[in-house]
Amino acid sequence: MRYTADNLIEIRKEKWNENHDIEYDKRLRDAISDKIITDVELRKEIIKYPEKLIEMVFVVVDKEQRTMPFILNDVQKEFMDILNKAIEDYSKGLISDISLLVLKGRQQGFTTLVTAYQEACSITKRNFQGFTLADKADNSETIFQNKAKFPFNQLPELLKPTEKFNNKRQLLFDKLNSSWSVDTATANVGRSRTVNFFHGSECAFWKDGIAPIQAALGEAFTKNCIKIYESTANGFNDFRTMWESGAHINCFFEWWKTKEYNIKFPNKEIKEEFINALNTKKTWIYERLKWLKDVKQLSLEQLYWYYKKYQGYIDKDLIKQEYPCTPDEAFLMSGACVFDSELIIRRISCLPRILKKGYFIYDYNDEVPRGKKITNIKWKNDPNGFISLYELPTKPSITKYCVGGDTAGEGSDYFIGQVLDAKTGKQVATLRHQMDEDLYTRQMYCLGKYYNDALLAIESNYSSFPNKELDRLGYKNLFVREREDTYTNTTQKSFGFKTTSITRPVIISELVKIVREHTDLINDKDTLEEMLTFVRNEKGRPEAQQGAHDDLVMALAIAYYSKEQVIFYQEPINIKNDFGFKIEETHYDWGGDLTII
Repeated sequence: MRYTADNLIEIRKEKWNENHDIEYDKRLRDAISDKIITDVELRKEIIKYPEKLIEMVFVVVDKEQRTMPFILNDVQKEFMDILNKAIEDYSKGLISDISLLVLKGRQQGFTTLVTAYQEACSITKRNFQGFTLADKADNSETIFQNKAKFPFNQLPELLKPTEKFNNKRQLLFDKLNSSWSVDTATANVGRSRTVNFFHGSECAFWKDGIAPIQAALGEAFTKNCIKIYESTANGFNDFRTMWESGAHINCFFEWWKTKEYNIKFPNKEIKEEFINALNTKKTWIYERLKWLKDVKQLSLEQLYWYYKKYQGYIDKDLIKQEYPCTPDEAFLMSGACVFDSELIIRRISCLPRILKKGYFIYDYNDEVPRGKKITNIKWKNDPNGFISLYELPTKPSITKYCVGGDTAGEGSDYFIGQVLDAKTGKQVATLRHQMDEDLYTRQMYCLGKYYNDALLAIESNYSSFPNKELDRLGYKNLFVREREDTYTNTTQKSFGFKTTSITRPVIISELVKIVREHTDLINDKDTLEEMLTFVRNEKGRPEAQQGAHDDLVMALAIAYYSKEQVIFYQEPINIKNDFGFKIEETHYDWGGDLTII
């Protein structure tokens, strides 16, 4: 009878479950190795899928320090599916690079898996060159001794190539010209190497950051090199930047995907007490547990495990970093966020879909008189567009809108528009793009027209051009601020919002209140994620973390402030034609052709 790798893995699992005898498992592994040596098709299978060799003959030391068969857990299996798909997509030319980022909770077994995978590759493939970097020297030693050398020593002799161990923490197989080594992440590590499989362990904690390491490795990576960066989060650093870049395959594994992360209640009384507290108490941990139960559908035993972990921390906020429920929570720097991060994370998990994405096209003629320069405005759907619509405009007699704008001034890279329903405060659209000032101004003109001649409140700190240009274009609903002329002691009015040491705390405080009391009004994921990196610096001043942006936050704060200047009529407007007959206004999709005459 011919056995496949899966057949042999199942036999090993069954026998282990029957007797839990590591000596019997050793004899079984010897028998499996005989099959591998004599069966060409079986060898081809494990060369293509090295993780199968792990489950067939590798052993691992578990958290209770017991030696047992290395059987992949659910999280490890899910990761292997992602990796194998990436390898397949690369071979088909669907992707140009195999680079995976793994954001995880504590002790989910990724370093153990990736080390074993590289070891399996190094003993089955010619010219394999694997390389692991750890965050600290003692972790490098632990990876080599416990996760590489010990499992290798337990392999059946038939499967061991001729090897050399040396003081460089390396497995070297001369005849196969294959090797795997582990080192500590330092600025000059990895030079003069050739690497076709790279593993960065706990890379968010590398002392010098990830960027210098990548520079040091330089040309070491082969074109087809598989790169795996895995880590628990460590605030807003290089790992977070890579995660947000879109250049990698992002893999987030919630703590509850690890099955053993649950505990039984000691007795019925404690269980009933826990359920009662869950239903009645309003502190952060119980609100979090209710969310996990109702939204994520976790069991009481999983909730109790999470609760006991939380209780064990002196710094309770560490639970968010060590056992995150979302990527944003994982990266969040504990205690620094200006806004209520818990409410933001919950909102991100249940956002509405974007109704439309695109931008405006129009005819522009600078030769015509003021107010006639932009005509024939139309909305263009484009999945890569820079304007997102969450709610279409209703008829002008019902809804009025306001738009907060932030220009790409000092410390900012983006031009922003935040559109609100001026009565309810609901965020209905966003504009975010890097463009020239004149093009931004025209898009804001069109956006304002689209939303019923919305009030436009654009910051004027770094440039007065947008407001002056909107006035020149004939836009008639601009935010007006009052300022005192110190020479004449008179009050003058100017277009645009001015952010000063007086107005900035006011608009931020108002936005903090809105997030706390009405988070459901905010619909844009980018805006909410930017709020998570809006922190108090060492002097207590609210600002974006280093490397982050606050354009969306400030534009939204301006929009909420400006909506008080929107004029609402007490009675509905009756629109009549020249003959005196009332015209019935009907709701329609304003996202179609819109012509401005």
